[in-house]
Amino acid sequence: MKRDALDGHFFKELFHQQQSKDAVPSNGEMTQWAESVICVLFPQLSTCVLCSEQAIKNRVEELQVNLIEILNATTACLDCNNEGIARQFFLNLPGIYRLLNTDIEAIVAGDPAAKTSYEVIRAYPGFYALSFYRIAHALQKLNVPLIPRILTEQAHSKTGIDIHPAAEIGEYFCIDHGTGIVIGETTKIGNHVKIYQGVTLGALSVKKEFAFTKRHPTVEDHVVIYAGATILGGDTVIGHHSVIGGNVWLTESVSPGSLVYHTPEVTIVEGKYLNTTP
Repeated sequence: MKRDALDGHFFKELFHQQQSKDAVPSNGEMTQWAESVICVLFPQLSTCVLCSEQAIKNRVEELQVNLIEILNATTACLDCNNEGIARQFFLNLPGIYRLLNTDIEAIVAGDPAAKTSYEVIRAYPGFYALSFYRIAHALQKLNVPLIPRILTEQAHSKTGIDIHPAAEIGEYFCIDHGTGIVIGETTKIGNHVKIYQGVTLGALSVKKEFAFTKRHPTVEDHVVIYAGATILGGDTVIGHHSVIGGNVWLTESVSPGSLVYHTPEVTIVEGKYLNTTP
C-alpha cells in the first residue's frame, strides 16, 4: 500500500516553491494601503485627521509612492508602467470620492435606521465593502493584477459581502445589511440600485471555457432586489424601475417596471393555543 512520506523529494519541492514564488507584498500591507486611502477621503473612520490642505497633499503623495512600491513588488506585472498606473489612480481619486459619497447618500436615504452619513461611514458594512470595491475597481480598470482581488476579498472576509472588482456598479448604490451578497465578475449594475442581504447576482454555469464571456446579470437603474433573491445568467436583464421580491430564483429577463415575487404557502391559525390547558 502506497503511503505519503516526508522524504527529500517533498522538501525539495517545497523549497523550489519558496524560491520561485512571486515577491508579492502581504495581504495586510495591501489592505493597510487601501484603508489609508479611505481614511484620507473619510477621516470619520479613524483618528487620521490631517491639519491642513498641504498635509493632505503630502499624505496623498506618500500613498502614491506606497502604491508604486507595492506594484513594483508584484512580479505578476513585470512590464507595467507602475509609476504611470499609480499616478493615474490618484488622478481618478476625486471620481472615487464622488461615487462613494453618492453611495453614502443612497444608504442614508434607503435605510430608515440610518440617521446620519457619519453613522454610515463609521458603522455600515455596506459602505466598507463599497469603499474597497471602488478602489479595487479603479485598479482593475488600470489592468493591475492580483491586488484588486485581494482588496475585495479583504472586504468580503470582514463583511460577508462578495463583490468582484471587475463588476461594473453605477452611482447611488445602496447595500442594506449586506451579509451574503454575491456580485459576480461580469455583473453590470446601473444607478440608484438597492439590494438586501443574501442576494446573488451569479452565473448559470461555472465551466472554465466561459471565463471570458458575460456570465452574470445586468441590473438597470432604479431596481430594488430584496433579501435572498438569486438572479443568474449573462443574458438576464432586470429592466429599470423593477422590484425583485425576496427568495426569487430568476434566470430570465424582466421588462422595465416589473414586480417579481415568490409565493410560498404559509398557513396561520390565529389564537389556536390561547385557550389550551397546560
